[in-house]
Amino acid sequence: MSGLRTSRTRLAGAAATVALAALALTACDDGTGVESEGTAKPTGPTATAPASPSSGASAPASSTPRNPKTPSNPSAPSAPSATGGTGSGRPAPSGTPVTCEGSTTRTVAAPLSRPLNHLLLTVTNTGGRTCHLYGYPAVRFGEAQAVPPAVEDSRPQAVVTLGPGESGYASVNLSAADGSGTDGRTENTLTVYFRGRSGDESVGTGAHPPLPANGVHVDDSIEVTYWQRSRDDAVRW
Repeated sequence: MSGLRTSRTRLAGAAATVALAALALTACDDGTGVESEGTAKPTGPTATAPASPSSGASAPASSTPRNPKTPSNPSAPSAPSATGGTGSGRPAPSGTPVTCEGSTTRTVAAPLSRPLNHLLLTVTNTGGRTCHLYGYPAVRFGEAQAVPPAVEDSRPQAVVTLGPGESGYASVNLSAADGSGTDGRTENTLTVYFRGRSGDESVGTGAHPPLPANGVHVDDSIEVTYWQRSRDDAVRW
């Protein structure tokens, strides 16, 4: 009987030793000392995680350079003014109106059938600036010395102003329609002078519009109208 108990005791001890050895192997496998029940072990090769950089390693410098601040250049020329002036920021002055005169106008003298014995003067501004026609034309036929008077009733309310390309008008009553005029004669040349602001002086050069080939008949009743803005106003007298 004692021999049987001894054999059983040895068998039990051997079984316990085997169980402890298996438990020790399992603890080495998961590093925790206990293996979770039902967990399957991987059969393929285990992927190796990349080594993390050392905490002492320096981060690489950025490849994008920083934009340095551009220094001001006091010698650089300033941009031109948008107003078209001299660079002071003020706009360029516009053309100041001038007095109309022969070098900046074109004058045409055309005989009229109605009113009878009248000549129409048309003055066109051919310059690039606005001009003023002051008073009335100082006309000279041939070698006459006196300037014909103006019809006072024809004085306009305002000075006639001509922009580039615009025209002004005046008519010349050459002779009395009833023949009552004296010192009648035929003239073949005409000079038209332009008055200044005061009306007492001529300004610039005169105009020399051609007359008809057979000339025009004038007498001492000759008179002119003031400059008018329209042709209709010029031929009313």
